[in-house]
Amino acid sequence: MFLIGKLLTMTMMPTALLIELLLLGLLFRRHRTGRRLVGGVAALLALCLVCPVDQWAIRPLEDRFPQVRTLPPHVDGIIVLGGSIDDLLSEDRQTPVTGQAGDRLTAFATLARHYPDAKLVFTGGSGDVTQGVTNEAKWAKILLAGIGLPSERVVWEDRSRTTRENATDSFTLVHPKPDETWLLVTSASHMPRSMGVFRRIGWNVTPYPVGYLSREHLRAYSLSLGSRMAVLDWAAHEWIGLTAYRMRGWTDTFFPAPLDTPKAR
Repeated sequence: MFLIGKLLTMTMMPTALLIELLLLGLLFRRHRTGRRLVGGVAALLALCLVCPVDQWAIRPLEDRFPQVRTLPPHVDGIIVLGGSIDDLLSEDRQTPVTGQAGDRLTAFATLARHYPDAKLVFTGGSGDVTQGVTNEAKWAKILLAGIGLPSERVVWEDRSRTTRENATDSFTLVHPKPDETWLLVTSASHMPRSMGVFRRIGWNVTPYPVGYLSREHLRAYSLSLGSRMAVLDWAAHEWIGLTAYRMRGWTDTFFPAPLDTPKAR
């Protein structure tokens, strides 16, 4: 199911869908339908370049849980989700290589210094289709130690492949108590799905979103189609994930929200 889910998600990304439609159009280019497909793909690409479609797609995800402006006075534990390190590239180059979600690790290290007595958990095996080559935890140890966070302070969960496994495997590993205060560190766009999963298993964590990709006040948009499509793919991955997790009963609602906000069904 993990492999099937990965492959289905990959084929449903906006960039992948446009390429698939373009190939179909070229395959049937002698027919009117084929020419229309090619023209439609060109029009959609132009729309993504001219209009902030990527921002429209990712902004609701990032704004669902507000940014933390004031830290709580006491925290029992801090958990950071994997997804910030390219484990295969790191293995190939023999050095930690972070991706677009690198803010997760820097925020984790900062919070660890702020709360020296808090329990610390890193959770992340490998989310790649190819399993068993390496894992994120191996390289996160090296990176975090390099910025001053000793590996012995952290509980390392290195087998999980998905957000749900991040939650369930870590829960089994550390057995958090119901009255404990835990911070959950992950990308802002990933926070709704993460909170839904953690709540579902009975772990009432406090969201600490990082790694924003949308602008709230500065109305300036990149003219790089590649970067715009990358953000759109990221947003699509989360919307697809929210749908799949709700359908499988891994979350209580389709679009989890702060507890003082009416839940979206």
